[in-house]
Amino acid sequence: MTANRGQFGSRLGFIFAAAGSAVGLGNIWGFPTQAASNGGAAFLLVYLILAFALAYPVLMAELILGRYTHGNSVAALSGISRGPVTKAIGTSTGLLGILVASMILSFYGIVAGWMLGYTIAYPLEVVGASAAANWLTGFTIPRNLILMGVFMLMTIAIIMGGVKEGIERWSSRLMPTLIITLIALAAYVLTLEGAMTGLRVYLIPDFSKILSSQLILSALGSAFFSLSLGVGTMLVYGSYISDKEHLPSIGAQVALIDVGIAVLAGFLILPVMYVAAERGVEIFSASGALLSEDTLILTVLPELFATMGTVGIALATAFFFLMTIAALTSSISILEVPVAFIVERFDWSRKRAAIVAGGLIAGLSSLIILDFENLFGAVIALSTRYGQPLLGLLLCLFVGWVWQRNAVLAELQKNDPQVAEGVFWRIWPVYVRFVCPIIKDSGPRGIFCHAIKDFGSGSIFSYAIKDSGAGGIFLPRQQGL
Repeated sequence: MTANRGQFGSRLGFIFAAAGSAVGLGNIWGFPTQAASNGGAAFLLVYLILAFALAYPVLMAELILGRYTHGNSVAALSGISRGPVTKAIGTSTGLLGILVASMILSFYGIVAGWMLGYTIAYPLEVVGASAAANWLTGFTIPRNLILMGVFMLMTIAIIMGGVKEGIERWSSRLMPTLIITLIALAAYVLTLEGAMTGLRVYLIPDFSKILSSQLILSALGSAFFSLSLGVGTMLVYGSYISDKEHLPSIGAQVALIDVGIAVLAGFLILPVMYVAAERGVEIFSASGALLSEDTLILTVLPELFATMGTVGIALATAFFFLMTIAALTSSISILEVPVAFIVERFDWSRKRAAIVAGGLIAGLSSLIILDFENLFGAVIALSTRYGQPLLGLLLCLFVGWVWQRNAVLAELQKNDPQVAEGVFWRIWPVYVRFVCPIIKDSGPRGIFCHAIKDFGSGSIFSYAIKDSGAGGIFLPRQQGL
């Protein structure tokens, strides 16, 4: 391990960074509509149970493994292997994780670029630059390439700063900003006519749905994927944690923040949808279901903001700024996965590694943009439906069956000599060994095929190719767009 390897400067810095990784676009736009469509508070209850019963143990597996090895995902999985076969599998798994993370960032950067474009477009409209505003919200190849490029440059610049001066510093700025903005927006929206209807939909439980497979599968998918598990982001972040930190408690704090922000987002998204309905904006599909997440963000809300005059412009700017921050805190953690590997494997400078890794991913994003209709949905499916579940399964198997139990215990005992006598150690090893692999192995045939909600499993894809950019950001879509 390199002597100058970075490390988080404080517990709070790590918590902000890890929570930023976990909090993404799906937390803001996907979770609330999932809750509303699956029993309201009944969904919240099941989600909270599953988040800590199933997702938290996998989070801890990544954090413990990362700190134990103090290395990237490839070094970590090969380092705990006990023979040539498991070592080869561990190396391959780590490399696959880097590939999947890169694929995720390749489409995430495109979507994040859209959020950035909307953030800039509304103020431009105020100063009379309508043509520029419409260009930023239209769907054209040059617009998509430029916005993706700007967002990727932002991500690369933060990663170049290193663990403490880059990731930690910016996460410590961005996460409080995200939380404050979310609370302020929710507080204002709750004062508007129609908001209480949305709040009731969100908070009043429909216990008739609590045992339905639809609710359970949706809650499980939301819980697992909301914590950014499976591709090595938390493993790499865990490798930067000081040996002095108590991992079970720090992991629980990350999980609580992530879950809390997802729940808090419900106090914004569901009320704002019903505010829109009160103002004549359609929020239900022909079947009577709430419109999908991407349609909400890129159609319903702009139409709502268009009815609110100057206040709508301020709200729109703040909302899409919120979405951009959520995207950025996730993207820096994803880019860190390949960067950490390159720095440690090839002894490159962090600056060089960030530029090369970020540039290659931006190149892949460019290819997707140039053949959007064929590649966008395919990359989402390949990376999130298949790659993440497979990687999560392999990680659980390695931690539960390959990694020697006494080594795991020794790692936890660095700052808690009595951990072997506590509840965590009595439950967690068994959970990771037996329960988590079973859940993960549901694979694309079951849970994960159903529950990929971070991007709507291609629903954004449907939006994007339908959107011609006509009509401007303050006008309802033209018929058929």
